Amino acid sequence: MSVFTPVSRADAESLLGRYSIGALQDLQGISAGIENTNYFLDTDRARYVLTLFEKLTAAELPFYLGLMSHLAERDVQCPAPVRDNSGRSLTEVNGRPACIVSRLAGAWVMDPQAEHCAQVGAALARMHLAGADFTLTMANPRGPRWWHEAAQQIDGFLTAAQRGLLLSELAFQDAVRASDVPRGLIHADLFRDNVLFDGDALGGLIDFYFACTDVWLFDVAVTVNDWCIEADGSFDEARRTALLQAYQAVRPFTPVERQLWPLMLRAGALRFWLSRLCDFHLPRPGEMVHAKDPAHFERLLVRHRAGVAPLLA
Repeated sequence: MSVFTPVSRADAESLLGRYSIGALQDLQGISAGIENTNYFLDTDRARYVLTLFEKLTAAELPFYLGLMSHLAERDVQCPAPVRDNSGRSLTEVNGRPACIVSRLAGAWVMDPQAEHCAQVGAALARMHLAGADFTLTMANPRGPRWWHEAAQQIDGFLTAAQRGLLLSELAFQDAVRASDVPRGLIHADLFRDNVLFDGDALGGLIDFYFACTDVWLFDVAVTVNDWCIEADGSFDEARRTALLQAYQAVRPFTPVERQLWPLMLRAGALRFWLSRLCDFHLPRPGEMVHAKDPAHFERLLVRHRAGVAPLLA
């Protein structure tokens, strides 16, 4: 959610001329994040978020916009795309595909407690089930094939120890073949800065632009790897238990998922170690860009490789 493509007030006013959502009141760039350009866009009627897509193409975006509409219609707390006067939710701003979505109430919680984690776990399970009848599919763009491509791109920046760790983990992940693992829509990036809390109540899930069709348990692992981890990479047991129990109360885990839990935790750490390495060593120019430290997920992967607790007792 960095600002790579500047949008002026005149640009925003011109854009709003295609919609019936009011006159521009305020426009502010959002500096957090690393993938798209985002602005808070306030009109005299409501508050919205304007997103300009820096990597995704116009051909790819119907999946994401359709998905958010699908989930919002099923009472999942998430942004709802706004349609213009021609009935389209996809538009263009300054040469980039773009959209306007509703702005949810609330703010990030960077120091979550067990109750926050329980609400996130339940919301994630409800999202998985609500997306089960979404008819479009999207292969995970940051799945195993991408892992190998990214590893080649950043190889020259790695120490010998890092290269050994990476190659070993890729080989381990490649060797596992599992069937009968529940699959469907996943968020794939449900970190603390992609969930809003309005006071102590969940405000909603945001930033669905890594969503795809993949293993639900991988989504749970990605979420646990952020919400339930201390700075040193160890689990906060109260938060971990709260999130997993709340998820299971909505969608019970299967025996196969329990067996694959250690693998998925490692896969989640690997995926974000690689993406942060790419963002750190191969940055794109941007007006406001924040690359996150890759070392955190390197440490987390090392800890997970040493062993993890069962999915739930």
